[in-house]
Amino acid sequence: MTSGLPEKELPAPAPVRSRAKVLLAITGVAVLAGSIVMAYRAGKSTDAQTPVPAGAAVADSGSNKAAFIFNIHPQPRALPNIRFADGSGRAMALQDFRGKFVLLNIWATWCPPCRQEMPTLDRLQAQLGGPDFEVVALSIDQGQQSLYLVQEFYRQSAVKSLAIYLDSSGGASRDMGAAGLPTTLLIDRQGRELGRKIGLAEWDSPEVIDLIRGYLATPKSNQPGKQ
Repeated sequence: MTSGLPEKELPAPAPVRSRAKVLLAITGVAVLAGSIVMAYRAGKSTDAQTPVPAGAAVADSGSNKAAFIFNIHPQPRALPNIRFADGSGRAMALQDFRGKFVLLNIWATWCPPCRQEMPTLDRLQAQLGGPDFEVVALSIDQGQQSLYLVQEFYRQSAVKSLAIYLDSSGGASRDMGAAGLPTTLLIDRQGRELGRKIGLAEWDSPEVIDLIRGYLATPKSNQPGKQ
């Protein structure tokens, strides 16, 4: 006995419907995979256009140790003139470092990744620090014991090349838009942000040394981002 429906409107048998669902699922997976591949290629294309100084090398996510990835901006970015104090209590500001490249590291003694990477920052300062470059390790420890905490940590970790800088107000972290600790900014001679790294890194690695030396070797009249 047949139904009154035209043949083309008859419901498909169960096996046919099951095969159709499988085909739809396979198609959806293929589309999703294609989208992921396109997004990955777009990201790689953007990275390839990121300018770095001649001779500089930047490690990618496949590098060993701390998997250092420094996000260098296409154009330098203006920064607020944050204020803080040095280890003797003298008032300072970011613009006091104009004329040299700065690696500004925002950290705290209670931050485990900060503590872990601090010796590498100390070695970087010992190797490249001078009239053209300085590592500015800016602690955001708060309270009357903040200076003592930093001094004790430096002593226990044998940190000898880094100066002490303190921002007990925590304003630097907020004004710099630090999404977490540690946050490290590479700043040019005009006080503009060239790039940043959020999280742990091995700052005395060959990749970092090459990157910074590439900037230092650029003539002051023709440095990256010069306006």
